[in-house]
Amino acid sequence: MSTTLPNARPTAPEPRFTGLVEAARALQPRTVALRRQVHRHPEQGLDLPATQAAIQHSLSGLPLEVTTGRSSSSVTAVLRGGKPGPTVLLRGDMDALPLQEETGLAYASEIDGSMHACGHDTHVAMLASAARLLSSRREALAGQVVFMFQPGEEGQHGARHMLDEGVLDAAGTPVEKAFALHITSTLQSGVVVSRPGPTMASADTFHITVKGRGGHGGMPHDAIDPVPPAAAMVGALQTMVARRVSVHHPAVVTIGHITAGTTTNIIPETALVEGTIRTLSEDTRALVHRELQQVVTHVAAAHGCTAEVEIVPGYPVTVNDDAVGPHVIDITTAALGSRWASYMDDPLMGAEDFSYVLQRVPGAIAFLGACPRGVELDRAEPNHSNRVLFDEAAMEHGVVVYTAFALDALR
Repeated sequence: MSTTLPNARPTAPEPRFTGLVEAARALQPRTVALRRQVHRHPEQGLDLPATQAAIQHSLSGLPLEVTTGRSSSSVTAVLRGGKPGPTVLLRGDMDALPLQEETGLAYASEIDGSMHACGHDTHVAMLASAARLLSSRREALAGQVVFMFQPGEEGQHGARHMLDEGVLDAAGTPVEKAFALHITSTLQSGVVVSRPGPTMASADTFHITVKGRGGHGGMPHDAIDPVPPAAAMVGALQTMVARRVSVHHPAVVTIGHITAGTTTNIIPETALVEGTIRTLSEDTRALVHRELQQVVTHVAAAHGCTAEVEIVPGYPVTVNDDAVGPHVIDITTAALGSRWASYMDDPLMGAEDFSYVLQRVPGAIAFLGACPRGVELDRAEPNHSNRVLFDEAAMEHGVVVYTAFALDALR
């Protein structure tokens, strides 16, 4: 697999970014090596000791103030520039997913049931190389850079742990601007895309327990069957979205799990219905929560059953700052050339806990394309697939954009 992008910079960069592409390319062997080390030894959740150690080793010798988390295996590193100024934060998440890797890579996961299928291993590697590159330009920086290596993004609210432990004040002055990159296999390798406003969805889960009265499968009139109302809820909830939610403020309600009963001739006492809610505004999120409760309660009642609904709040909507989101595209264009920068047409309905940071600090998340060479975009295995592949050459551009964002903020 290639580790260098062809024609990475067809036009000259702006003077403030001169030499970044060449420096990132020179660091590419180090970036790839760290990525592959972390990929071989994936860890899930908030406790990632091997990943934490690899990051600390990669940062050793740099003029950084490095601290680790108390409630998780996070790593926070502060770089102080040669001149006074504001503080900017760069974030890379660290955790893997519960998947059995089937990529066939020479550096595939050596841990059964665990895989870096969302590219967090590349985020770690790119951020570490950006720290090295920014350290080499430390005297030119007017301010501080906080490098946020975050565990627990895949559902464990790792960003909130780091916020609670003071990552935004790690440099002694509050962070004024924040940025994160997320790699994706379904965009052209090396392209960076972003947008202002809602960029990723909120993500909540729901658990519905429909209660009836069990009985013999051959005599349903003597029982109160919870299965028909559970089945009816599937269609009723889609109708709710279509008729109660504005078409201008999209929502997704997906039922991913239904279970009831133990065998063919027993009517069960309960049925379980579970799924996810995705929205792009907090008002729509609250509306869907209310409407789901109402629909479920009345569908159950219409069948003579009752229903208990539990909605578990997940990550909030990821909202890019109206100024910073477009500015990421400007910075990418200035550092790499216009062919490598593009606006996102639509938000993604996936979720991100970088949303917690963006609730507190103006900033943005952007997406870095890494579709494997020779693979059509619509045929690439997506993030979260146990066969997903990322073109490592794209990491060169990731290092450049992380670095350019900080250089621009601390001019």
